[in-house]
Amino acid sequence: MRPLRRSALHDDAGSAALEFVTVGVILLVPLVYLVIALGAIQEQTLGAEAAARHIARTIAQAPDAESASARSDAVLAGVVDEYGLDEGAVRVSIACTSRAVACPSPGATLVVTVATRTRLPLVPDLLGLDRSTAVPVQADAVQKISRMWGTG
Repeated sequence: MRPLRRSALHDDAGSAALEFVTVGVILLVPLVYLVIALGAIQEQTLGAEAAARHIARTIAQAPDAESASARSDAVLAGVVDEYGLDEGAVRVSIACTSRAVACPSPGATLVVTVATRTRLPLVPDLLGLDRSTAVPVQADAVQKISRMWGTG
């Protein structure tokens, strides 16, 4: 009997390393995916925040409404290119806190909202999974417009 026990124990030698590698891979793959997905979401969040902030500043510093529109379009295109945002998914909303006046107008407080959706990495386009698993991202920026805006 004694030789049987030794052979049974001897057959089990080295399995701890194999189990460690197997469990390590099973835990490591989702962790790496989580890091990649959170990085993509953070990139899109920073892009939306930068777009909202820079568009608000551009409109507030423009000499008039026409140049404000042209400059804000150029800023949005630059931010979309810089941060790799999906141009078709970016939505920009511009409003003023006082609804009685046209927006933008002198003395108004401008609120710029930029919303987009972040596609998760490695999600296929099959059956619309890319759209249903996309994470919505939104950023707001507030800027006070000078009372002298548009007069010069």
